[in-house]
Amino acid sequence: MRIRTSGVVLTAIALTLVASGCGTGGEDPKTSASATPASATGKLVIWGDDKRAAALKPFAEKFGQENGVTVEVQAISKDQQTTFVTASQQGSGPDVMIGAHDWIGNLVQNGAIDPVQLTAEQKAGLAPNALKAVTFNGQVFGVPYATESLALIRNTKLAPEAPATMEDLVKSGKKLKADKKATEILCLQVGDKGDAYHSYPLFTSGGGYLFGTNAAGEYDKNDLGVGKPESIAAFEKIRKLGEKGEGALKRSITGENSIALFTSGKCAYLVSGPWAVTDAQKAKIAYDITPVPGFAGAKPAQPFLGVQSFYVAAKAKNKALAQEFVTNYVTTPELAVALYHAEPRPPVLIAAFDQVKGTDPDLAKWVEAGKNAAPLPAIPEMGSVWDPFGKAEAAVIGGADPKTALTAAAKTISGQIK
Repeated sequence: MRIRTSGVVLTAIALTLVASGCGTGGEDPKTSASATPASATGKLVIWGDDKRAAALKPFAEKFGQENGVTVEVQAISKDQQTTFVTASQQGSGPDVMIGAHDWIGNLVQNGAIDPVQLTAEQKAGLAPNALKAVTFNGQVFGVPYATESLALIRNTKLAPEAPATMEDLVKSGKKLKADKKATEILCLQVGDKGDAYHSYPLFTSGGGYLFGTNAAGEYDKNDLGVGKPESIAAFEKIRKLGEKGEGALKRSITGENSIALFTSGKCAYLVSGPWAVTDAQKAKIAYDITPVPGFAGAKPAQPFLGVQSFYVAAKAKNKALAQEFVTNYVTTPELAVALYHAEPRPPVLIAAFDQVKGTDPDLAKWVEAGKNAAPLPAIPEMGSVWDPFGKAEAAVIGGADPKTALTAAAKTISGQIK
């Protein structure tokens, strides 16, 4: 399951390595996709999480055989980003790293990754929103392979119709509770420290924002929306859904129990991502997937878009081979489909998506639910937002004053950014 945590720890170890990490925009023959990897010797080391590593191993072995090198795929079970940055700075990191696109700002700041050299044809074969997500300071820093965003997963036995608004959802959920058919109105993970990722669709529907954008459409660290009147107004709406209001949002619903409550039939509505579907299927829950509903008369709920990507390590011992692997091998349908089967999330490679969409009716629903999703900010400053924003959210859901909570959060965030 997806639990967002603060990335602040990485900024503490940031070094003055940006110039060496972000490149100049010119094509270095040592890192170009057109470089001949056959001249490389030794081994290629790839790091990923458990599921990705397992799916990748047979393809990595094939790539190694074709290029006359040894390829090692190593699973990093937790703290992947921190482990990668630390290892990179110690000279013991991998050649290729698999991870989320919102790592990019911190990875560039720490001199941990190089730009990737995709051709115009390769770029055209990728979903535009995913390609945009891995673009930072005008350069492409990762090869994206899958997307994820939140949606409303509904138990169709308990709730046959999708609610048009959050108010409709609450009304339906309260009736199910009154009829003893459910014990919770809505399963949306909050916990004692809040969860900015899962609350973001409601926050945006209420008019709130985290960072504004500049003329180029990139997030602007100098335009912090937390603490602004429109964000406070959004938290007023969230408070009304909380423990002192409708009781739809509760701190007792966490990342550990939200999906389990849904699969055990204790709530008809779950706000979660593709990672929740496997559990629903195992529990034989009849479900449907629709966009997270917004507040009546307000803006549409806008979830975050997350993009899983392959990165070339700036201190890779085999850069030419790493570039070859991520640009000319990761972009093949065969590998993209294998990664999809490891954990079904919409493939970024258009050819791969077209190949699997006929076998998975959920894919089109996830794409529809996330069609207006906003890429998670990849700027380093986003690491300062998660914890203070989440704690403010939890406090407000518990009944605290939105203006007081968000003003304090904005002060903390601004202080860390400066």
